[in-house]
Amino acid sequence: MPAPSHLARCIAAGLGASLAGTALAASGDWPAYGNDPGGMRFSPLTQIDRGNVARLQPAWTFHTGDIVDGKHGTPRSGLETTPIMVDGTLYLTTPVNRVIALDPATGKQRWAYDPKLDLRADYGDGLINRGVASWLDPQRGAGQPCRRRLYEATLDARLIALDAADGRPCEDFGRHGEVDLSNVPGFRRGEYHMTSPPVVVDGVVVVGSAINDNHRTGMPSGVVRGYDARSGALRWRWDPLGQHPAGHGGSAWRSGAANAWSIMVADEARGLVFVPTGSASPDYYGGHRPDDDRWANSVVALHAATGKPAWGFQLVHHDLWDYDTASPPLLATLQRNGRDVPVVVQGNKTGYLYVLDRDTGKPVLPVEERAVPQSDVPGEHTAPTQPIPTTLPPLSPVRLAADQLWGPTPADREACRAALHGRDAVEVFTPPSLRGGVAVPGNIGGMNWSGYAFDPQRKLLVVNTTFLPFELGLLAHDDSHAHGPDGSEYGAQAGTPYAMFRRPLLSPAHLPCLPGPWGELVGVDLAEGRIRWHVPLGSMQGFAPGVKDMPPGSPSLGGPIVTAGGLAFIAGTIDPYLRAFDLDNGQLLWQARLPTSGHATPMTYAWQGRQYVVIAAGGSAKITEEAQGDAIIAYALPPEPAAASSSP
Repeated sequence: MPAPSHLARCIAAGLGASLAGTALAASGDWPAYGNDPGGMRFSPLTQIDRGNVARLQPAWTFHTGDIVDGKHGTPRSGLETTPIMVDGTLYLTTPVNRVIALDPATGKQRWAYDPKLDLRADYGDGLINRGVASWLDPQRGAGQPCRRRLYEATLDARLIALDAADGRPCEDFGRHGEVDLSNVPGFRRGEYHMTSPPVVVDGVVVVGSAINDNHRTGMPSGVVRGYDARSGALRWRWDPLGQHPAGHGGSAWRSGAANAWSIMVADEARGLVFVPTGSASPDYYGGHRPDDDRWANSVVALHAATGKPAWGFQLVHHDLWDYDTASPPLLATLQRNGRDVPVVVQGNKTGYLYVLDRDTGKPVLPVEERAVPQSDVPGEHTAPTQPIPTTLPPLSPVRLAADQLWGPTPADREACRAALHGRDAVEVFTPPSLRGGVAVPGNIGGMNWSGYAFDPQRKLLVVNTTFLPFELGLLAHDDSHAHGPDGSEYGAQAGTPYAMFRRPLLSPAHLPCLPGPWGELVGVDLAEGRIRWHVPLGSMQGFAPGVKDMPPGSPSLGGPIVTAGGLAFIAGTIDPYLRAFDLDNGQLLWQARLPTSGHATPMTYAWQGRQYVVIAAGGSAKITEEAQGDAIIAYALPPEPAAASSSP
């Protein structure tokens, strides 16, 4: 049976809302990862509001069936997908790159496509995928094949186009519906892969890449590419590091990566795509990539038709901390000096938030270059300054003093102090050293791929942040006795004089060495340039139920959405809950326990007069202490009782 037309759906939604005495937007779709092309994650739906959100209950649950435990020579899976809703169907991805279409009222499967992913490659952060992009071909009429297309970028480096109607590959796209993305300099199977959805702008599909960290200097190129949305032909390619000279000071300039692994967004009217880039390889030693490493650790506006940069703004110069631009850019409009100013909002793992003019990339809220600590590592060339916002404070702490350290016992606190190696305090941009140290924030943030959501009515940005510093240091390759703390993650950084180690700053009780909150939800007034409210987000109590006076908050991976009903919805925390907060003051209004942690961004849509909120709950590919799952769960208000009939 064909899907109902857009007009029919609008009429049905409006009629249902009228009968139920509620307010629903004319279209209840969520057609892209961030809803609108600019990624605001704002929904105009108001059926669920602050007055009734406490009545939310599960409406349906779908199980993908795709869980990989990582015990048989494969990476572990995590569920990070955010479904999209368009043309009366929900579309989502699983950790093994299956694409699934669901009925929005019941959660029943309509079709599924399996690209037959090779599960045994080293995909870095494990088996994850965050969703698909959609495009309506204006040259095809209703009922024609591939009129509505879905695009998925896979872990084994393919770009796949599917017919949204039935899940079949679009034969006219590339080779039988696929484009091979492996033709990049330095490609190696597995370590070059894709985890985030592409973005489609004016008939061009733009795709980035994820690249494993800390293996060697010459990692694969972080090239961003644009493909014809209909044929799959390559339109353009842009390399963030392509402008660097072949040599510097008589030695070769050796690096790679600077890749765009997170979510990209688009300004369709300007024909621009906004690209967040990561660090150049390797992360923790830059002696073979001197200078600023432009355009690594940046947000760059590219012309979607040509791939040529319109402008770029670098958030971290010469990164030595894995401070990727992991948060997606967000496009909004603010009033400045009596006029509307289109802006790009861009956060970083450092905890700093930047607001830039969308046309020029120049800061709308002031930024200044400040001197930062310098490296004592032989061969390193630290950036002398870093760009620091001067209006907005950092959204998570950027300094840690020895007298702040926390632990449930004196022995825990002493072990935490030892990690500072005699320092009274550490601060952001303190470079790695051979004697070890602590990075504040750690490489998960601050702000990570979770990003943020923007309420255009309140001019309020809602951000989830993490405060979890990391122990960090370098090890000379020729020192056979050098080693880092037990439980550290090691990287060879081949081609440099130094290997690296890092691990979260935890006490022997396996709890953060910090007073908390370990995670927060923050409301930022962008119009006034101030923090309006901040509240702890989540809890770590489940990791140590016997510990009294546990600090509040939890690290979180998975971001918020906001609605015209005055609500922010977010999961993401290590404790398995989906929560709703009041946008005016940050008050927690509702929470529902999930079967496993929901490390994904939720979405909301309306169908047949009913508003739904959906979250993927499947645990993390990296946090092995968490249970795994495969649930897609939709919440809604209880159905309105049928009106009693009266006899004539």
